[in-house]
Amino acid sequence: MTAGLFPEENVNDIFFSRHDEQELLGSASHHPFTLDGKEWLTVEHYYQAMLFDNVALQEKIRSQPNAKAAIAATKWRFFQKKKDWKKRRQVLMTRAVYTKCKTHPEVAEKLLSTEDFKLVENSAYDYFWGCGRDRRAENTYGKVMMNVREKLKQEQVV
Repeated sequence: MTAGLFPEENVNDIFFSRHDEQELLGSASHHPFTLDGKEWLTVEHYYQAMLFDNVALQEKIRSQPNAKAAIAATKWRFFQKKKDWKKRRQVLMTRAVYTKCKTHPEVAEKLLSTEDFKLVENSAYDYFWGCGRDRRAENTYGKVMMNVREKLKQEQVV
């Protein structure tokens, strides 16, 4: 039984911010990779661009100098997101994270070094990608990272 509103923290959980440019496991870290025939500066660049069918907007997002600017390039526009983007967003993020890990061995090593710890995207305001203010949200980014980690482990065994 918990003593308060928030669930007890497991000391074996690893909390991180996906928007921290210094965090190797984050979507904002500057680790360029090639996916779908184009070079992407960050996972976030790829993810944000793939939410839209508009090729000109995709290129505008792709050309931004950092992840924060890539996100900002989508916020004020009234472009229609892909109709199925909610169904595809986790797949898009997974593809980008996996490709980043395969391109940058130091990122893969960092992810594999987390062993069997639960990875938690520590966002108080994001209830889909993060753990939310009460740490009871979806933590989808953490799940993506753990799934990629499992795939990398399987590849080591083969």
